[in-house]
Amino acid sequence: NAPLMSPSLFGSKILPHLSPGQSLFFILIDNMRFDQWKKISAELTGIYRILDEDIYCSILPTTTQFSRNAIFAGMMPSRIVATTPQYWIGEHEEESKNEFEEELFKNQLAGKGLSLKWSYHKISNSQEGRKVNEKIKQLLENDLNILVFNFVDILSHARTEIGLIRDLAGDESAYRSIVRSWFIHSPLFELLNMLASHPVKIIFSTDHGTIRVQNPLKIIGDKKTSANLRYKMGRNLNYNPAEVYELRDPAAAFLPRANISSRYIFARNKDYLVYQNNFNYYAGYYKDTFQHGGISMQEMLLPVVLLEPVSK
Repeated sequence: NAPLMSPSLFGSKILPHLSPGQSLFFILIDNMRFDQWKKISAELTGIYRILDEDIYCSILPTTTQFSRNAIFAGMMPSRIVATTPQYWIGEHEEESKNEFEEELFKNQLAGKGLSLKWSYHKISNSQEGRKVNEKIKQLLENDLNILVFNFVDILSHARTEIGLIRDLAGDESAYRSIVRSWFIHSPLFELLNMLASHPVKIIFSTDHGTIRVQNPLKIIGDKKTSANLRYKMGRNLNYNPAEVYELRDPAAAFLPRANISSRYIFARNKDYLVYQNNFNYYAGYYKDTFQHGGISMQEMLLPVVLLEPVSK
């Protein structure tokens, strides 16, 4: 059997749990690894009980642009481009690559013939989280509430760019501790405590994980090549095929291509892709940083967890 993957997440793991008179909260924490989820779940003991804890598989590339759009659209990226090109932002365009999640989900519901009362909120800081919490009465009137929290992804990128954060989150264990600390002081934890006295169900999941990279691989690309360190998409790529997973025909993996000769390559395990120019500098700069976009269990095997209040 094929594994459950990003486009099927709503259809298989979320929408089946809709119940009349009971609000369902889908909480997606961007860039949350399974080990980080275990840290978070420990803080919910005594407040919520886990009804089902499962794993699903992110599509490639394991980035927000690809995996999260696939979740909300309920289809693979090439299908999004073919059916609703206005909702797919290209690799080199400056707009947010996930600007249209709400519209994509609306289309997914229409395709399934579902008419729901639902809300969507993207939360990037505590102030936005508190504003959502103030609407709890309205949220409880909805069949489905979707809450996307970007903190863990923001932390991951800050760890790369800011030396102090890199020192604080030096390895996986320290990183988990910071994620736990964020969670217990976050508006999300406040919301979960407020919801615990109501007849709700909660589903936690994520769009992709991340991995601490160790081994730089030298590649050559042109200015149109994507910037991600765990995968590259372009046409003039020069690399050692034995070192990467090579996808010469993007259509076979339901991925869009910028032009007829575009291909994708993916780093595996703890590898990362560095351009030949200034190789030693960038190899050193990015070594031991957390990256995503490639192929590893940490990036691809993700939690999807159903909970209900203990007080129910």
